Amino acid sequence: MPELAAQLDLSVVIAIGGVPVRVNTSEPSFLEMLKRRYAGFVIGEGNGETADQVHAEFEFDIDLVTPVANDPEAPVRVTLHAGRWRLERGDFRAEWEPASRRGWIRQSPNPYSIDAVLRIVHTLLLARQGGFLLHSASAIRNGKAFLFAGVSGAGKTTISRLAPPDATLLTDEISYVRKRGDGNDGNNGYIAYGTPFTGELAKLGENTSAPVAALYLLAQGPENRIAPVATSDAGRELLANTLFFAEDAEFVRLAFQSACDFVDRVPVYRLTFVPDARVWEMIGN
Repeated sequence: MPELAAQLDLSVVIAIGGVPVRVNTSEPSFLEMLKRRYAGFVIGEGNGETADQVHAEFEFDIDLVTPVANDPEAPVRVTLHAGRWRLERGDFRAEWEPASRRGWIRQSPNPYSIDAVLRIVHTLLLARQGGFLLHSASAIRNGKAFLFAGVSGAGKTTISRLAPPDATLLTDEISYVRKRGDGNDGNNGYIAYGTPFTGELAKLGENTSAPVAALYLLAQGPENRIAPVATSDAGRELLANTLFFAEDAEFVRLAFQSACDFVDRVPVYRLTFVPDARVWEMIGN
């Protein structure tokens, strides 16, 4: 939408997983909503810089339209055409060209649509890097990050709510996991980053990161119990909880490879627990 770019004189830079993305708009109220929605993940605020002076890896122009089909539960379609990704759901349409590092989003003035676009774009970026977004809570304790994955109702919110005071919550819903280095220097691990993508706690994660020490697959039961998970089972469950939208054979292959690499390098356990803070005494031990 080149004709739109000339009209956009307001912007904000949102950095998730260490990747700054500039969002351009012409609506002051929408800009303020973005700053509130992504508080803690907005960079260039409060240090004398304006958003257009901050380096950004990618840039999106937002076209706010009313009315628009407003169905965030509609299926997502993510397809690749001539080097451009097309992103569609009931409440938005978007395009993104990695080569030019630019894209546009057509949506109504709500936070749900841009939230979805940012998630999708980050899954595409991470797939190329051996990382992923995971339906999981995550927290840092003693300098190490722990992931807690599971389907809705498995206990992600509960384990987050039970976290002790010395734990830093990265997210209660969607974890950002990136491969650490290229593996050629002995750095074969992963880093977990905080995200603004919230679950039932409706609390933004802390914008920080730490090396991943373990992944726990959650299940609620009559007692607290931890058991190792076989690599093959761990890979299947990791894939089942990975956010992935692209209808593209190469990216499907990359997602599968990322899951296999992760479970080869990071311990995976089944964590059965009762809703009691004492479960955290077992985590990381």
